[in-house]
Amino acid sequence: MNITSLEPARCLPVPDAGFGALRTGRGNLPLESVDVHAAISGLVAGVEVTQDFRNPFDVTLEATYVFPLPDRAAVTGFRMEADDRVVEGVLKERGQAREDYDRALREGKRAAIAEEDRPDVFTIRVGNILPGERVSVRLTMSQPLPYEDGAATFRFPLVVAPRYIPGSPVDGEPAGDGTAPDTDAVPDASRISPPVLLPGFPDPVRLSLSADVDAAGLELRELASSLHVVEEDGGTVRLRPGERLDRDFILRLTFEASTSLQLDGRGTFALTVLPPPLQAQRTPRDLVLVLDRSGSMSGWKMVCARRAAARIVDTLTPQDRFAVLTFDSVVEQAFEGLVEASDRNRYRAVEHLSRVDARGGTELLAPLRQAVTLLGAQGERERVVVLVTDGQVGNEDQILEQAGGALSAMRVHTVGIDRAVNAGFLGRLAGLGAGRCELVESEDRLDAAMDAIHRRIGAPLVTGLSLKGLDVEPETVTHLGSIFPGVPLRVYGRCREGSSVTVRGTAAGGPWEEHVEGVRVDNPALRAVWARAHLRELEDRYAMGEHDLESRIVRTSLEHGVLCRFTAYVAVDTREVAGGEPEHHVIQPVEPPSGWEMPQAPMAGGFGAMLAAAPAAAPQAASRMRLSRPGLGSARPEFLTGGGDLSVPGFGGPDAGVRPFPPGQPPISPAPAPGRRRGRAGHRLESVRPQLVAELGRLRALPAPDVLYLADLGTRLAALAAYLGGNEDLERLAHDLEAAERPGADARALHDHAVAVLTRLAGDDHPPAPGGPGGPGGSGGPGGSGGGPRTPFWKRG
Repeated sequence: MNITSLEPARCLPVPDAGFGALRTGRGNLPLESVDVHAAISGLVAGVEVTQDFRNPFDVTLEATYVFPLPDRAAVTGFRMEADDRVVEGVLKERGQAREDYDRALREGKRAAIAEEDRPDVFTIRVGNILPGERVSVRLTMSQPLPYEDGAATFRFPLVVAPRYIPGSPVDGEPAGDGTAPDTDAVPDASRISPPVLLPGFPDPVRLSLSADVDAAGLELRELASSLHVVEEDGGTVRLRPGERLDRDFILRLTFEASTSLQLDGRGTFALTVLPPPLQAQRTPRDLVLVLDRSGSMSGWKMVCARRAAARIVDTLTPQDRFAVLTFDSVVEQAFEGLVEASDRNRYRAVEHLSRVDARGGTELLAPLRQAVTLLGAQGERERVVVLVTDGQVGNEDQILEQAGGALSAMRVHTVGIDRAVNAGFLGRLAGLGAGRCELVESEDRLDAAMDAIHRRIGAPLVTGLSLKGLDVEPETVTHLGSIFPGVPLRVYGRCREGSSVTVRGTAAGGPWEEHVEGVRVDNPALRAVWARAHLRELEDRYAMGEHDLESRIVRTSLEHGVLCRFTAYVAVDTREVAGGEPEHHVIQPVEPPSGWEMPQAPMAGGFGAMLAAAPAAAPQAASRMRLSRPGLGSARPEFLTGGGDLSVPGFGGPDAGVRPFPPGQPPISPAPAPGRRRGRAGHRLESVRPQLVAELGRLRALPAPDVLYLADLGTRLAALAAYLGGNEDLERLAHDLEAAERPGADARALHDHAVAVLTRLAGDDHPPAPGGPGGPGGSGGPGGSGGGPRTPFWKRG
């Protein structure tokens, strides 16, 4: 691509505009406005999101927009409106929906498709928008409101923050139109990495947000918005005009909730149980604190993270043991192993934390594995992991698959710090260990959040929960977990009959139970909220290796009309409006998240190098870039523009208004240091033989078969197999051991089987099978199971 230098007089900057922000004669970006309207009733909100697109060009257009939604929202409706025509979307299997959408564009018809790429990241494509035409798409959803310490929270995210993408680039057509290359760790990275505008880009998307608040018979004492200025008028809260889509909208409603059982009359129930007035008995703990110090944590987030971590250390007592891990592309320890939480050691830990600053990439899997190793097998002490991070990673499924099994045997608490936090992933991590997920959107919010997390780190009030009295349908009840101080138990499920329920569990003083009478309600949102929670649990199990669940997930999604990662909404107009496929393709750039530190100028080997490595689509030219990726270094931009030159003196023209990656983070993880090279499919078993010998020794030393240890061993062996690029023996053994905790598992037989397999592998060299997880053609995450590699579901169709 040639860069034409222009005289400074021909490129006068727009007043108050940030570096690289340009205007064009063709207009601005295709997304004109976003309107969000919520109807809050008690602890459930119904939400409608309308996105208006306009084609400012003289050719037909396809617009792509990557945007967030609340991670627990159930999307139940999709509509496209254009030229006085209204087309209702149909929920279909994702591959089929893509085929229908592509066929409609080839036939010259107007169409739109909505897909879920992460629990809180979605993509809408609208195709064959005519020149000068406006098209609106509307999403309808229901979401539960979390309730803690006397307040419910309505959180609506407004921007997808850049996420760190680990792994090595893979060959082939990219899965999406984003700035990051697909990698073996994140095979759909190009779908979750929209280009990012530099600060000050003029004429941003118009944002309108309002919420009608009904306390549903409860006494509403206070409404508070923590990140935006709002106006209240007769029970309706409105966002002040002129706000940008650069941070989450957070509205807190203070009222007293109550224990209740709601039955919708169609087989769905919602149970809320307030924490009992009990005292939790303190159990000695082994705690590993994991602090994210990567580049995206710079600025106020790093200050908050250090304070949060220090306050967690201060809650420990001499009967506890702890470790502190800080990580970016490498992991550092404050001590060697677990140490007693004496005054001296806690002081040393806080001193270490005070020196931590932001740098490098977000390699989250390694510190989580190290935390699992430090905590070891289950003993008399409670094992706790506390993760402090913004969660901005793209390899969520890989982390769940390789570390989720071990973490599920521990108590996992997450503290998410950001104004556009990756709440979906942090909630999934906390859910593995029945822990808590606290979200901190500002320094003002830190004290309240840390007061809550301190209580969660302590022992729960009631454990071992079960339900009696309802004839529930098998495998439909959401995770029961435990009851913590200040946090009501929220359970959704399906039942055949019953009008009351008894909740039973174990408290510090012995057995505990509470009887709750049911109330019939006419609320269709209950079924949608249950279906989304149930689908989320199935998707997490899929990500952790249960790949035979795919057909069940699709069936459940279609049956209950709730969008998930395996399905998509598609709306196709019957009228032919164009001569064929759209001539222009645009991916809508997003705002830089509020509070993120952005570069001041392009630097050789820094920001400019990132642009050269992974060019982003030029928003001003409304162009789509295709990258030919035999390797990252050979990425070549091909602009499909409608003419017109966009250049700026001393900088790379069309990319000037776009920033593809967070500060301090390269587009992919840096090359491993010598001796720590990533495993590929050609590596031999010899490279992991010392680990196999160590695992065999520990297994033989067990006084008796232990199901928790065997399950944890399975996850470690799965990680070794992934490092090798695939090994049939290790993968099969890991799969067998993952079943150790299931009812009816024969611990002795599994133990002896593991000893036999590891004895053979530790003594004989067997070349790994190519094409396993993480290798080319594999999924790199929730890939195929069985005999060979399998195309990831998000790349089908």
